[in-house]
Formats: sequence, structure tokens, C-alpha cells
Amino acid sequence: MIWHTVWRRCAGLLRQIPLDKPPYNPVRLPVLSTPRRDRMVSLSLPQDVNTSGNGMRPINLSTDLAALADLIELVFADTMDNNGRAALREMRMLSRVGVGLNMLSRLNEMALGINMGYVWFEDHKLVGNVSIYNTHWHADLGSAWIIANVGVHPDYQRRGIARRLMQASLNAIQQHGGGAVILQMDADNDPARALYLSLGFRAERVWTVWRRPAAARLPMQLATSDVHIVNRRNSEWRAEFALAQQVRPAVQGGVGWMRPLHANLFRPSLLKWLNNLSNLRSIERLVIRAKHAQALHAALWIERNGFASTRLTLMVDPEYAGLYDEALLSTAVRRYGGNTLMIEHPNDELTVNATLERYRFIRQRTIVHMRAELR
Repeated sequence: MIWHTVWRRCAGLLRQIPLDKPPYNPVRLPVLSTPRRDRMVSLSLPQDVNTSGNGMRPINLSTDLAALADLIELVFADTMDNNGRAALREMRMLSRVGVGLNMLSRLNEMALGINMGYVWFEDHKLVGNVSIYNTHWHADLGSAWIIANVGVHPDYQRRGIARRLMQASLNAIQQHGGGAVILQMDADNDPARALYLSLGFRAERVWTVWRRPAAARLPMQLATSDVHIVNRRNSEWRAEFALAQQVRPAVQGGVGWMRPLHANLFRPSLLKWLNNLSNLRSIERLVIRAKHAQALHAALWIERNGFASTRLTLMVDPEYAGLYDEALLSTAVRRYGGNTLMIEHPNDELTVNATLERYRFIRQRTIVHMRAELR
């Protein structure tokens, strides 16, 4: 049990480090569901790569973890937050396990199905990395994979290393039945955008990650007394799904990073409730109903996970932007403003973005979600 926990923690570190370079997972926040163990599959990386000396090879956690932590710290030093630095400390600690991690990697092939990607060596130093993960999305959405943590040592950039790492990752994913790949990049990183476009990726949508500090002052409340906010009924999940189809279409990536548009994101279930309960996670769904139809004009999800930041997800019919977003954000800030609030919101919804600024939310980063179809 101890080794199993150590391995799962080690394998998840690179996936969860909130890096501010492309591609990355912008915030360490709870997900809405947990993949079933029997749906995990192993990505056995191709063997026609270098296994000694310089060049590319699959990562070996028993030998590469400490050097990989050093590379990540160097490449992403300017923008890494406290969670990222804590994860690096754990990576270095786990690197001392050595042979034990190598044993667990063999166990992984049989049971856990977790692989980490490729590393690149030059002058016998680890200077490049790419990580690969299965999304474990619902079968209706097809087999999609994530490429993350693409990083190259500054002294070895512009030598084609990132392109080679990306090409190897795409080939490996395709060989194992992957139909699509998603990643994130900083909106102002033109070289990264050019690389990904040349490899067949397309931009889905631009998002801004906002953060409201717990100490932020409350703004003066605007008059929204005629707006009636209620908790969503279980029977209203289809109406909420219809709202999401309008403002978070699948072709633009859905509700947010790693949250593609699918009915399961809205449909209530006992299993989902038990999973949230066991993980000390709660999800409150506030909605504003249409006056003369069985429809919803706005929805706000408030997701809490122990002592972590409170995560918001806001969807508003454009016809009511500036009013219903005001009412819902005012409710959230006044109820949970004593905690740090996080929200990832489409950059093109300018009216809502102005409301976020008025409620003292601060832009953390602007990112582009990209996708490539492999078949």
C-alpha cells in the first residue's frame, strides 16, 4: 500500500505542477470525476529511440526524477507558484527511492497504466522533457490524450528538440489508438503557437485564469434585487446542459480545461455524490431561471475541496451578460470571499470579464486551449 501510494504520487507530480509555460495545467483544482481503474490503459512508448547517451528516450523515474525537477525549476522559475515548488520538493524526495521506483514502473505496466513521456539528453545532461497522459474521458468523446510540460533548457533551445519531443509524443499516442490530443499554451507565446500549428493543432478558445485573494475588499453591490437565484434542481440538468451548449460549445473545447461538453458533466448521479463526499469535495450549482420557459439563463458552479481555493464556473446567456453575471458573482463573493476564489473564463466574454475585475478578480494568465485530430 505504501509503495502504491508513493508511485501514484510520483506519477501525478508532473501532471499537476501548475506551470506558466506551454503546455501546462494552469491551476491545481479538483476535477468533477475520477477515472475508473479498469479504464486506464498503458502508453508503452516506442522503442526506436535512444536509450543511452545523448538524444531522446522514454523517461526512467528511478534515474531521471531529480534532474527533471531541476529542469522544470529552471525553465519555469519565473512563474511557478507555491504548489509547483512544493511538488518539486516531493519529486526530489521521491528521486531518492531509486530502485524502488524502477520496480514500481514495472508494476505500472501491469496494473496502473501510468507513463510519463520522453526526456532529451545533450552532453549527458537532461535538457528536455514532454509528458503524456490519457484524459480518461467518457467513451462517447473518443480517445483523447494530453501533452504537457514541454520544456527545454535555455542553453539548448532553438535546436529542434521541442519539435522532436512533440513528434515522438504524437506518434506514440497515435500508435496506441489516440484520436485526439489537447494542450495549453500562453496566448502571447508566438514561437510555441507556430510550433503547434505546424504539427496540426488548432486553437479552440482563449481563456483567462482569474484569482481573487481572500483579503480583497467587497465592491459596492449593484441593484439586482429583481434577480432570483436558486439552487439547481436535479431535474434541471438538461436545461443547464442546453445553456452550456449555447455558450460553451464542444467545438470550442467545452466548459473549460479537461471539461469537454458532455451530459455526464451535468447529469446528477449517486456515484458522483459519493465520490465528492469521500474526497471532502462539494459542488453547489446556482441558477437563474427563465421567467416563462423551462430554461436557464445563467449558472454558477461553486466547487470547494477541503482547504484549497474555491473554484467558480460561470455560464451566462449573452442576452443577460452584465446583469446575471453580476448577481451570481456578488452572491459567490459575499458568501465565499473569505477564501481565495479561482475562475477560468473565456477571454472573449468581455462584459463578464469587466464584472470579474470589478469584484477584485486579478488576471493570472491568458492561455489558449489547442487540439489536434490524429485520425
